[in-house]
Amino acid sequence: RMQEDARYLKRKVRAGSLDVHPTEKALVVQYEVEASILGEGGDPMLGERKEGQKIIRVKSLSPSTDVGALARKVVEECRLIPLSRLPQVEHLLHYLQSRRPAEGKGQGVPRELTPFEGLEVGEEASISQVERYVELLYEGLPEKIRGSALLLQLARNPDNLEELLHNETALGALARVLREDWKQSVELSTIIIYIFFCFSSFSQFQAVVSHYKVGALCMAVVEHELRRHDLWKEELSKKNKAVPEQGSLRRDQEKAVRKYRSLLAKQEQLLRVSLYLLLNLAEDTRTELKMRNKNMVGLLVRVLDREDPELLVLVLSFLKKLSIFLENKNDMAEVDTVQRLARFVPCDHKDLLNLTLRLLLNLSFDSGLRTKMVEAGLLPKLTALLGDATHRQVAMWILYHISVDDRSRSLFAYTDCIPQLLQMLYDHGEEKMDIELISFCINLAASKKNAQIMCEGNGLKMVMKRALKMKDCLLMKMIRNISQHDGPTKALFIDYVGDLAAQMAAEEEEEFVVECVGTLGNLTVPELDWELVLREYNLVPYLKDHLKPAQQEDDEFVCQIIYVFYQMVFHQATRDVIIKDTQAPAYLIDLMHDKNTEIRKVCDNTLDIIAEYDEEWGRKIQSEKFRFHNNQWLDMVESRQAEEGEAYLYDNDNDRTDLFYSADGITPGDGSISPDFYNDLQSQNGEDPPAG
Repeated sequence: RMQEDARYLKRKVRAGSLDVHPTEKALVVQYEVEASILGEGGDPMLGERKEGQKIIRVKSLSPSTDVGALARKVVEECRLIPLSRLPQVEHLLHYLQSRRPAEGKGQGVPRELTPFEGLEVGEEASISQVERYVELLYEGLPEKIRGSALLLQLARNPDNLEELLHNETALGALARVLREDWKQSVELSTIIIYIFFCFSSFSQFQAVVSHYKVGALCMAVVEHELRRHDLWKEELSKKNKAVPEQGSLRRDQEKAVRKYRSLLAKQEQLLRVSLYLLLNLAEDTRTELKMRNKNMVGLLVRVLDREDPELLVLVLSFLKKLSIFLENKNDMAEVDTVQRLARFVPCDHKDLLNLTLRLLLNLSFDSGLRTKMVEAGLLPKLTALLGDATHRQVAMWILYHISVDDRSRSLFAYTDCIPQLLQMLYDHGEEKMDIELISFCINLAASKKNAQIMCEGNGLKMVMKRALKMKDCLLMKMIRNISQHDGPTKALFIDYVGDLAAQMAAEEEEEFVVECVGTLGNLTVPELDWELVLREYNLVPYLKDHLKPAQQEDDEFVCQIIYVFYQMVFHQATRDVIIKDTQAPAYLIDLMHDKNTEIRKVCDNTLDIIAEYDEEWGRKIQSEKFRFHNNQWLDMVESRQAEEGEAYLYDNDNDRTDLFYSADGITPGDGSISPDFYNDLQSQNGEDPPAG
């Protein structure tokens, strides 16, 4: 019916926007096709409008090219661009001529498929001869290969895709031949899949590929070819193990190797076009989910053992796209993906290395996979890439993730990572540092071995000088991490105690002061005269004020100040000042039951020391502890009474006697217990009561 009404079909093609391709030397033309059926009087009766895109590659464009002549040639040969747009074409070509290659070229989708060797038929295809090419698909295998190769010539020109799309006979025949004969000929399978790949390159044409279930066929093809490859390798391995003593055996072995390489080259062509088609279809997340259910990740990871760079770039692009979903990431963890990727770091192929690093970055969000990266020996390899400007950023991101794990953090001390990072800190001067760089350093400083390396030479001096000058909170956090480690590094901080203490009196930004206070709190060295520091910088009023209830919104700030007091009460001079000249113990008692666990813990430890050395404060602290515990007990009793709706009978056998009986007797019925009660009890047992 379509053939009969063809004379009544009228088509209009309108050119839309004209722009340059983002990564290639090419112009991109958006166009619109309007098809309408004309009635007997020539008036349009029915219309359909579709949009398309044509890419015009100008590979011959170079710095010496005559752009004006090239622009005229483009307009003459591309019927989509009217002559009136010649100035715009020339302007865009000038831009392409002067545009520098993008630094991240090759990060995403791999380059467009190039024509495969052995697929040319020595005849130029014509769109008017489609019927003849389709008829060849009903003949023998050689004729099928020839007919499909001619159709491939047409499909590789985007201008023909619209017309081929409406030729259901041709597409149906191609799908049938692929479904029935894909195991018979690698060449035939490659050509037909390549035709459907051309359609899959445009989102608006992907539906026809799915309609003929070519994606499922491609997955079957890939799985079958991988099994064949395993058999080839096994057979070749057996022949290599046999020691050829005669010349004829040696020649047979060489012949087998040549045959294997020939088969491998053809097979990798088929794998490339099949996987590229699947990558295009995976733009639809529903289709991608179907692929995942058919073990797409497992198939791709097996291809990583190949050597062909273009095939590997394609596979890595596919895996990187899949890795953003949790389920796919888990599948990659189960099939030793990281171990297979390790051999590509480093490598001479820039696109291959870049894609490998970006895939590793996606996987590095998983702690188990980070451990596998370390086990695969990637730590020194990634560290070496910090010296490569092209890959430094991605390598640092991966290393930062690895540094999050306590088990892996100390291993950085056995690489040259830390000296490189410190050099990067020097190079920043007074400029704001990259957040990734300083965050990485903060993590590494949490390891004692790493901290010692950071302090070698003038390392600590440089970092401290910059932090105090720039008031850099993150850099001071790094210094605070360094200060927490026992050993020779703590003694190095004595020279900076005055500088750190001065920050509290200078009313600096609170976040910066918190880190300074935390650093001071870590300095548990006997050489440090805390009494002198407290008096010279008048720190006691400052610390006391920030322990008042109104100043307790910031738990981190409060915790660090309490920790400073905790360190000070170890020394008699500062302990006497805190106990006798300030109300700090009272504030600590007030914080003893804070909702923050860390604050309660540090507070209890500090008060225990104070109670040991001062009887009066000891009694107050002990009374407060008993009062708090008794209140908790009474609240529990009242709560249970409310739940059961009846009063407790203390002589009831069903009551929780362990709540009321101690090892030595019975507590008073009202639950009120004084500290003296326990002191007397301990005296009766021959025990010394606690001090205070």
